[in-house]
Amino acid sequence: MNQTEPLKIVMFAAEVAPFTKVGGLGDVIGALPKALEKLGANISIVTPAYKSTIEGNFGLQNCPQVPGFDISMGSSIEHVKVLKTRMEGTLIDVYFVGSGRYFDREGIYDDPSTREGYPDNMKRFIFFMKAGLGLILRIGTPMDIVHCHESQTALIPGMIRTGYRNHPTFAHTGTLFTIHNLAYQGVYTEEALHFAGIDRKHFYAFSPFEYWNKVNFIKAGIMLADKVNTVSQTYAAEIQTSHEFGVGLEGVLQSRKRDVSGIVNGIDYAEWNPGSDPLIPAHFSTLDLSGKEKCKELLKQQLNLPQSSGRIPLIGIVSRLVDQKGFDLIEESIQEIMALNLQLAVLGTGQEKYMSLFQSIASCYPEKVAVRLSFDNELAHRIEAGCDIFLMPSKYEPCGLNQLYSMRYGTIPIVRATGGLADTVADESSGEGTGFSFKRYSAAEMMIAIQRALKAYTDIARWQPLMMRAMNQDWSWNRSAQKYLELYRTIRSQKHA
Repeated sequence: MNQTEPLKIVMFAAEVAPFTKVGGLGDVIGALPKALEKLGANISIVTPAYKSTIEGNFGLQNCPQVPGFDISMGSSIEHVKVLKTRMEGTLIDVYFVGSGRYFDREGIYDDPSTREGYPDNMKRFIFFMKAGLGLILRIGTPMDIVHCHESQTALIPGMIRTGYRNHPTFAHTGTLFTIHNLAYQGVYTEEALHFAGIDRKHFYAFSPFEYWNKVNFIKAGIMLADKVNTVSQTYAAEIQTSHEFGVGLEGVLQSRKRDVSGIVNGIDYAEWNPGSDPLIPAHFSTLDLSGKEKCKELLKQQLNLPQSSGRIPLIGIVSRLVDQKGFDLIEESIQEIMALNLQLAVLGTGQEKYMSLFQSIASCYPEKVAVRLSFDNELAHRIEAGCDIFLMPSKYEPCGLNQLYSMRYGTIPIVRATGGLADTVADESSGEGTGFSFKRYSAAEMMIAIQRALKAYTDIARWQPLMMRAMNQDWSWNRSAQKYLELYRTIRSQKHA
């Protein structure tokens, strides 16, 4: 094997922006392959053919179908429909594998009518994994790396090891499993192996497929992939050292510590660039910040927040409104926050208690708080561009993207120093900082960080250099893609050793 040959990589993921996006996973799979292609890799992607994706504004209904095929799902046979397109401006093939039974419905993971996960999610994503592997067999091109993302793809390394180990297509194929959020593990009954086509003999105490007498998809991915990575170095360490972060799999991860690493996510500077962003009303850069003031003025107009004659900071939040993101700290200290000289712009959806909290606060303080309980990509860009400060007090954060977007737009992040937030935001007290951070997970510690930021904001001579340092950071995908290439090459070398 010639190590200089371009790597042939197929990625499996349940989300791929712009086709499907629920959270940060979609952003990553929408950007990382492009950066890898620019570095010379040969990339293809396999993802589910959701109803919303096919009916979306992507022209997929007019794409020629790839020949379908049948796969077994337990005792039944399911037909796989395949659509194929390319990522815009690239040679990256994106394959959508579908089934009327499993993906012809309104939601991605959750039923919109109940806001709960679909009861058959186990079968849905086993179908996706089996269909994707069946597609690779029919394409017939041996892959160097199968790169699996999150629990919805985590059985693939085990499927390859148990069912395709001797198949020529996979004879020298290595596997990489990326954990984006360990909290979502995919734990199901033993019946999962029956649908996955994995022999019952592999299910025994402490085996890769057994977890408290159930099947844990992520455990299987950790145990059976050639390499495992997470989306930041600090998170890779955190999930191995405590139950708080390891969520019951810290011992499993420790057993593979030599094969576990962290690579911080990047952001797509073609999309997130204040100098050219088509979704914001005025452009700006480190050479001319005047457009940022215009963005703030127009954002406040859009949100019906009153303009102020003095220098009042506008703090942004764009997030899922869930416990993980630190909203219990905000709930505990919301009256203290409201007593400060600031305004707040909130965008997101999530747990009912937090949506109700922000609606109530906005009603009580309409001159200080604006809330939009929705997913709105354009408004997300406008909040990043128009706010002065971004609040992100996460309980845990594997990587986080919004703090990277914020720094790019000169919007200074306040973060809890955990996971990727610790790896990407340097505290202002260092003299070379790019934001404000706190370590202990408490409302009191968060309030100290907020007050420090507000004090710094009053001093323009201190604030503008902070903005410059944040905007000049390089968190592009190029640096992350280089590290992924190194990891892929290590795996390929091992498979050919």
